[in-house]
Amino acid sequence: MKSRRHTVIRTLIDSGEIYSQGDLAKQLARNGIEATQATLSRDLAELGVLKGPAGYQLPSATPAVTTPELGLTRALKRELVSVDVGGSLVVLKTPTGHGNALAIELDRVRLRGVLGTIAGDDTVFLAASSDLAARRIARELRVLAQLD
Repeated sequence: MKSRRHTVIRTLIDSGEIYSQGDLAKQLARNGIEATQATLSRDLAELGVLKGPAGYQLPSATPAVTTPELGLTRALKRELVSVDVGGSLVVLKTPTGHGNALAIELDRVRLRGVLGTIAGDDTVFLAASSDLAARRIARELRVLAQLD
């Protein structure tokens, strides 16, 4: 059973973007394999799986070349819940614990009109150069996240 589970884990990681043990457990269940979180942790350690911006990767895998823009788009689709504008501030809501990860991707891209970011547990504040810039940034982020 363990060798089959390891084989399926390798295949899933090679074939798609797995970002968490929860994602992995769901994919394994679709393949008829039930595994606890503790079992998955041991399996990932035994396989030498690494976690990066592109999700889980096997140690033999060539790291995916990811542009900052692609990283931001992936993060927005995965983590952005809502976007609001208040004056020159853009307020981004994420699931609990994801604010900092999204802010890192936003900082890497250096969006035009963004003066800076502040990240909390489930919120990111973007300070824009003007009210107009804030509305434009919010619109761009909604489109990238496919919220509109």
